[in-house]
Amino acid sequence: MSRVTKKKRRTGYLVLLSLSISIILLGIWLSSSNAYKFLKGYWLYKTEQASGESFMIPSENNENAVTSKNTLYPKRPKKGEMIGNLTIPKLEADLPIYHGTDEDELEKGVGHFAGSVLPGEKDNSVLSGHRDTVFRELGKVGKGDLLVVSTSAGQFTYKIRKVRIVDADDRTVIVPKPRATLTVTTCYPFDFIGDAPERYILIADLIERKEM
Repeated sequence: MSRVTKKKRRTGYLVLLSLSISIILLGIWLSSSNAYKFLKGYWLYKTEQASGESFMIPSENNENAVTSKNTLYPKRPKKGEMIGNLTIPKLEADLPIYHGTDEDELEKGVGHFAGSVLPGEKDNSVLSGHRDTVFRELGKVGKGDLLVVSTSAGQFTYKIRKVRIVDADDRTVIVPKPRATLTVTTCYPFDFIGDAPERYILIADLIERKEM
């Protein structure tokens, strides 16, 4: 075998080895970072499109951001409009929900992220509130507890499946879900002074619906 042939084979081997290592490292990165969650969310989104449903989260301020074949709400709410109440039985709390999560809405109660579906609809409905007002005791609520949302469409009972604490800029909170889900978020730690660096997240599944 000539020296040139050996050199070509050695080069080809090094290229394949480098490619294999790159693929392995990419797999480790995807499985140990939020990138996996983002890709999973995108896959769910494409799956929903294929099944005839549609979910978009391009902008909080876009009133037409969510399009869906759900018929619970023939008329979508306007930003700033009160859309219902969130009842937290464990805290004996009954809190008003407003469409939007700007400061105007959060000063009055719980805000509904306008880029998510409305409570009771299939997919991920996201609610937010300040830790020092409406959600000051939310840390006492956890896995197995109930969250009840009442709107013009009916009463929807969710059971908390998971509690997460994530970075403030973690966008996996708003990814689409394959079933009716309620995601409740507030700043964390609860006793932090200033802009809190993390978020306390409750993820709940719809277990009962009483439509109007």
